[in-house]
Amino acid sequence: MAVPMKFLSEELNAMKEAGLYGTIRTLESPQGAWVVIDGKKYLNLCSNNYLGLCNDPRIVKKAKEYMDIYGVGPGAVRTIAGTMSPHIELEKKLAAFKGAEAAIVVQSGFCANLTVIPTLVPSADDVIFSDSLNHASIIDACKLTKARVVRYNHSDMEDLEKKLEENTGATGRKLLITDGVFSMDGDVAKLPRIVELCEQHNVIVAVDDAHGEGVLGRGGRGIVDHFGLHGRVDVEIGTMSKAFGVMGGMAAGSALLVDFLRQKARPNLFSSALTVPDVAANLASVEILQESETLVKKLWSNGDFLKKELKALGFDTGSSETPITPVIIGEASDAKAFSAKLFAAGVFATAIVFPTVPRGTARVRAMVSAAHSEDDLRFAVEKFAAVGKEMGIIS
Repeated sequence: MAVPMKFLSEELNAMKEAGLYGTIRTLESPQGAWVVIDGKKYLNLCSNNYLGLCNDPRIVKKAKEYMDIYGVGPGAVRTIAGTMSPHIELEKKLAAFKGAEAAIVVQSGFCANLTVIPTLVPSADDVIFSDSLNHASIIDACKLTKARVVRYNHSDMEDLEKKLEENTGATGRKLLITDGVFSMDGDVAKLPRIVELCEQHNVIVAVDDAHGEGVLGRGGRGIVDHFGLHGRVDVEIGTMSKAFGVMGGMAAGSALLVDFLRQKARPNLFSSALTVPDVAANLASVEILQESETLVKKLWSNGDFLKKELKALGFDTGSSETPITPVIIGEASDAKAFSAKLFAAGVFATAIVFPTVPRGTARVRAMVSAAHSEDDLRFAVEKFAAVGKEMGIIS
């Protein structure tokens, strides 16, 4: 007799045999430079807590204050009864921070791509130009539209220009979507050239700046600010779950764009609004970033230090242009073994393997934070060196 759910165990066993089954750790402490797992402290090198804001007292205080006034849950979708005054306050602050006319807040960065892409280019006549290494949320958002997706080689502007020219006769809308910072390699999109090409071919430009918010630009204002492209990028998509240290997604652009998304985007129409404590915490994060560039500068200083030290040891850190530091190992099983040995030595740095990265490029991705001290990073370098020598990856 057939067992309809047999595939579950079969596929999980296949993942284990291929070295692709992941161990999911549980944190017993706040997210920070060091975390507690199974009662033991570990140096944390694998979270997206870029600025160390996840447990910042100013953010916790703001969340408590707003909960005392507004409660916790929004109780409805934004278009029925779920829009509360804190949502509007946050959207105004985010628009000002990004230098845009308006912004819309949604439940997550993943939802932000689902908000923008299917809403702007829903038709079979439409065309989406997508970088081949774009995040899974972009790929999934593209699948929710009938538009034809044209992938161009990663950051290859000659290939992009060719693809744009091949589709000049398309009758529908045309949208280009790219990550701002590519999270697995840490490289930055060639946004100035992308904008030039799209202006020539009448293509809407959208950038998902999930790993650029709080990292690139003045005081972490993002990739558009970094390249001075205000007014030339149609949609800035972002998340508050990384450098902001909280949760939530956003899209910023013209007031007309935001009005259009409010009325038509399915995450805004059919999923409840962001919770009050999330909104309040995000307000505090924006205020902190507006007040000072100290945390952003510390993040970059820490990233530069770790990358320099690991390169000097002989590790392959790829082509990163940001504090993201991939240590490329190669085979998935080796990357997992490297990560396990680091963990045994007190360093929490997860292996990243296929399908998150291409086969043969498995890595341990080291994510620094402004919360790390130089002593923390020297400890990390010491442990990376010991494991690398033990495994024969460096000499």
